[in-house]
Amino acid sequence: MVILGSPNSPYLRKTRIVAAEKGLEVEFRQNSPWTRDTLAPAYNPLGKIPVLILDDGQTLFDSRVIVDYLDRLAPEPVLIPRDGPERTRVLRWEAMADGICDAAQAYFLDLQYPEEQRRPGWMQRQQNKILPAVQAVANDLGKRAWCVGESLTLADAALICALDYLSFRLPEILDWRGAYPNLAAWADRMNERPSARVSAPPKRGEAVFEGQTFDPAVS
Repeated sequence: MVILGSPNSPYLRKTRIVAAEKGLEVEFRQNSPWTRDTLAPAYNPLGKIPVLILDDGQTLFDSRVIVDYLDRLAPEPVLIPRDGPERTRVLRWEAMADGICDAAQAYFLDLQYPEEQRRPGWMQRQQNKILPAVQAVANDLGKRAWCVGESLTLADAALICALDYLSFRLPEILDWRGAYPNLAAWADRMNERPSARVSAPPKRGEAVFEGQTFDPAVS
């Protein structure tokens, strides 16, 4: 299997963490949907990443579909409970984390335009989603070691992707480490895992693809 995407993407990172935690062999190929030479439309009619290319040539897209597929490929560890209240709780955490990423990405994309073309009201709307959402996950996590249950689940994978994406893209919006020490301590533990280290986003100012052929007009 091959996973196609950009190291900048928290959605791509989520799929890579799941694959690594499941012990699955998935080749990672870098490609961005925001460059003119993107391969994304060839595998996904929506032109979005990540895309999982299966061994038989079929493709799966949308990170939620991909992680569900990967979790079912190997019996252990179970990252998405098959049923019951814990499944709902895990998927709720994923929805919150993905929502933070959605808002952060929307804010960041507006920053790519000249200042006179930006939409302050739209950007404020995204910020008004990010701040209470991060406060909510900090309150929900409390002092627990894991988001749900007694071991790592998709909830933890999704949350570390969201928090690190905020640090990578929009540190000026929220110093979540300073504001929520419990999240900082939890994130430090999560980022010690090999799956998190191998998929970590680039350092601030070292985003892959950007500054080269980055083009906001490409969808």
